[in-house]
Amino acid sequence: MSHVLDRPVWSALATRQQAFAQGDKLARRYPSSIVPFAASGADDAESLQALARLVAAGESVFMLQADPIALPPELTATATAFGVQMVAETPLPAVSDERVQQLTLDDAAEMLALASLTKPGPFTLKALSLGEFWGVKIGGRLAAMAGERMKQPGYSELSGVCSHPDFRGGGLGRLLSVFVSNRIMARGEVPYLHAYANNANAIGLYESIGFKLRSEMNVAVVQRAG
Repeated sequence: MSHVLDRPVWSALATRQQAFAQGDKLARRYPSSIVPFAASGADDAESLQALARLVAAGESVFMLQADPIALPPELTATATAFGVQMVAETPLPAVSDERVQQLTLDDAAEMLALASLTKPGPFTLKALSLGEFWGVKIGGRLAAMAGERMKQPGYSELSGVCSHPDFRGGGLGRLLSVFVSNRIMARGEVPYLHAYANNANAIGLYESIGFKLRSEMNVAVVQRAG
């Protein structure tokens, strides 16, 4: 039996984030202005054709799932990678730091600039539509941030964790990861996250915090010809 996190994009758009969903009962995606994620609910021909209809000519979307990624003829994977999905199911240490502040739409441009520089994953100016983001500013600059993205029943994804190169080594990524995860746990939910399988530093950090491997994941950037 599949787990709700095996196809996290699909399960989020079919449940707690259904209000963002474009598509139907066979395939769904987020608006490209929010996050370029898409998924089919299954790998049968009808579902894959529904997925193809959601991708415009020349557009690229990300797919993320535990199963091997199947595509219809209209779509091509322009990049693939292996990832890991990790969950934190036991209490994490309490953290308190007066520098941590909630980020708002006024911070969106600086958040996008930081994400573009550090590349934690797909990120847009409307990332705050999906969940809270928290950050630390030093000298008036956004030094680090972390937030929430996909949400399924009982789960919320820790995402967008990144630190500016000028401020790395100060433990800000760890601080914000634990801070956001504790907020998720306080709601009675389980925090989870994704990392590329070859990113040993990130995986080691999350393991040291208390996250454990739940599943290996397949990642693909998919494009429709045209």
